[in-house]
Amino acid sequence: MPSEDTQEKPGFAARKVAADILGNVVHKKRPLDGELDVASGHSGFRALAGNDRALVRAIVGAALRHRGEILEILERLLDRPIPEKTGRVQDILHVAVSQMLYLDIPDRAAVSLAVDHAGLDRRARPYKGLVNGVLRRLGRERDDITGDLEPDLLNTPDWLMDSWSEAYGTETARQMSAAHQQEAALDLTVKTDPAGWAEKLEGQVVAAGSVRLAKKAAVETLEGFEDGSWWVQDAAAALPARLLGDVQDLNVADLCAAPGGKTAQLAAAGAEVTAVDISKGRLKRLEENMTRLGLTVRTVASDLRQFEPEAPFDAVLLDAPCSATGTIRRHPDVPWIKKPYDIEKLSEIQKELLDRVVDWVRPGGLIVYCTCSLEAAEGEAQADAFIGRLGDRIAPVPVTPDEVGGLAHLVTNTGYLRCLPCHEADKTRENTGLDGFFAARFRRL
Repeated sequence: MPSEDTQEKPGFAARKVAADILGNVVHKKRPLDGELDVASGHSGFRALAGNDRALVRAIVGAALRHRGEILEILERLLDRPIPEKTGRVQDILHVAVSQMLYLDIPDRAAVSLAVDHAGLDRRARPYKGLVNGVLRRLGRERDDITGDLEPDLLNTPDWLMDSWSEAYGTETARQMSAAHQQEAALDLTVKTDPAGWAEKLEGQVVAAGSVRLAKKAAVETLEGFEDGSWWVQDAAAALPARLLGDVQDLNVADLCAAPGGKTAQLAAAGAEVTAVDISKGRLKRLEENMTRLGLTVRTVASDLRQFEPEAPFDAVLLDAPCSATGTIRRHPDVPWIKKPYDIEKLSEIQKELLDRVVDWVRPGGLIVYCTCSLEAAEGEAQADAFIGRLGDRIAPVPVTPDEVGGLAHLVTNTGYLRCLPCHEADKTRENTGLDGFFAARFRRL
């Protein structure tokens, strides 16, 4: 039995919370963002000090990004699979391995705290010796055990790798998987003067005017945050709103709008924006963001399947609900909480919404459909089918490279926008990494 003061050991509480959160994500399919919400997330996480919260984020992030590798490593170290109903044994091991192999944490600390954790868990206690033995062996034999691993294949579930290989080819699929093992950079969309802000914040201009910071920092501490000069938005996510062109004085709908990056883009460009989202809570955050940015928009909380506009809009941006597989660099839980049937279900919703919004745009107006998904079913196939169904009412308007910062490799042969996590983010082709995004543009006939 562990001593009574085990839970007081430095770092123990953070490791315990990390294992709890990891288990909730991979076994109960709870989104990581929800678990790490400082207002409503995991109670243990909310009770931690700031530095311990940062440690939990790092541990869980590494454990999820490298989950496939860790599963393979443990299979090599174990004589037989760990039985079910053994408490947090598997999660304790994953947390420890992630520290030993992917974080700058001494082996002895990772092993000691993992053994203590197993000893405190009633169902895991019988496996305390196994936890100790497995981790110590990994520490002694790590090069032999890990030397021939193929992370690009292991860290992406088979069904996703098959989907990407079919859509983009095997080599590109592996490059995408490799990109997901790295954290995304911090990108900002600025109201004006991207070059000036890049100089102020020690970053560089990428894509079509986003500012990518060289170093990560607490957003609230950066120059320009308080006076609303910019907002956080991946460089790829900033592209779809640009496809509506000059929106000055136009009446534009941003559908599925929260958290509001595209809403802010449109409002800052002079549009009269109606932001619609099904979640009142997310809309509240959007409104708070608009207040900080000094932008005025109209918000409507509604399911788009019941929403009816009072009059046709000049343009519509539909950022449809999707699997979010394009955001894996930022949300490493996505591969482990989504399944193929999620794609099928969401594709049906996307189809329904596309067919509805046609009537919400005046003749001659533009519709931009986008998703933060890497799945062709939610992108290219969805757009092709839309044209097939309603080709007498809408016409595709191809995207041109100059609209996306001259990045011709982001434009498909059919004129769609397709960003991949392994794509270069600027014309020098030296700065790699974008969220996976798809966008298609249509004109109402």
